[in-house]
Amino acid sequence: MKTYSNPAEIKVGVVGYGGAFNMGRQHLNEMRAAGMMPVAVTEVDPKRLEVAKVDFPGIETYSSVKDMLARSKVDLVTVITPHNTHAPLGLEILSAGRHCVLEKPMAITTAECDAMIAEAKAKGVIVSTYHNRHWDGWILKALEIVRAGTIGSIVRVDLFMGSNNPPHAWWRSSRSISGGILYDWGVHLLEYALQLIPSPITEVSGYASEGYWSAQPGHPYPKDANEDEAQVTVRFASGQRVNLRISSVDATPERGFIKITGTKGSHLIEWNDYETTVALPGGLIQTTRGKNPDGQGHKFYENIAAHLTRGEALIITGEWARRPIHILDLGVQSAKQGRALPVVHS
Repeated sequence: MKTYSNPAEIKVGVVGYGGAFNMGRQHLNEMRAAGMMPVAVTEVDPKRLEVAKVDFPGIETYSSVKDMLARSKVDLVTVITPHNTHAPLGLEILSAGRHCVLEKPMAITTAECDAMIAEAKAKGVIVSTYHNRHWDGWILKALEIVRAGTIGSIVRVDLFMGSNNPPHAWWRSSRSISGGILYDWGVHLLEYALQLIPSPITEVSGYASEGYWSAQPGHPYPKDANEDEAQVTVRFASGQRVNLRISSVDATPERGFIKITGTKGSHLIEWNDYETTVALPGGLIQTTRGKNPDGQGHKFYENIAAHLTRGEALIITGEWARRPIHILDLGVQSAKQGRALPVVHS
């Protein structure tokens, strides 16, 4: 793999500069903050290319990935497009011998992840996924609590998000484009849990309910709707388990969105706040509440730059990013088959 003497030598670009969340701008700014050099933007909307030229004076603009790869000297490309396009675009970039970062989720299926990992190895480049939330303040605090032994040994981790709202009129409401209801926030939540439980995965069970929102007038994708609710349960070789549930038909969702249950207590995460409850001798309960620390998402691209310049270990490898996708892929298949499925990548 080519190495660089300093981050400024790493020319970077993005595929996708759409207006939603201004993600293209965010990625280029974060890469620049890590010392790398923004040089290229690919976007199908000519109006957004004009915005990119204003945001980054002198930047190269392209209307296709093929054109960018043929004409630009870009070294690393981040893909910020709908989920079902990640694998084909990623493979195109990797096949051209360029490093590739994919917005989460890495892809929709395990096979797509496998193909990109294999191509990256064949071409001597890296493939990674933008898991900047690996460094969110709430998971950093939770890891601190767990590693200190405050709540004992982890028994299970429950991950949940719920509401009772109709789907938005955007591509994330299409199952064939997004992968399903679990593929947006569910990928983040599983990545948190995989940090908490380092044991190999052995089995995944999936459950799904659907047909309610898709039958309502005005659904943007009535024949291709996400599930109304979906759940996966992950079994680990250690005997621990993770439950992930995302719902759009839950009128009374639980407090918080992550609960870690241990042998001595529990740790509940409520965005900015946390609550740690510990069982004391004599049947007493001690509850500690506090604020989660600030996140350190900037470390994602800093690690990419350090890997390419100093050989620092890559934290979000393709193999690591594949783990939550493998869980979700198996979960979808399990829900359809009505049985638990063994894992291929533990």
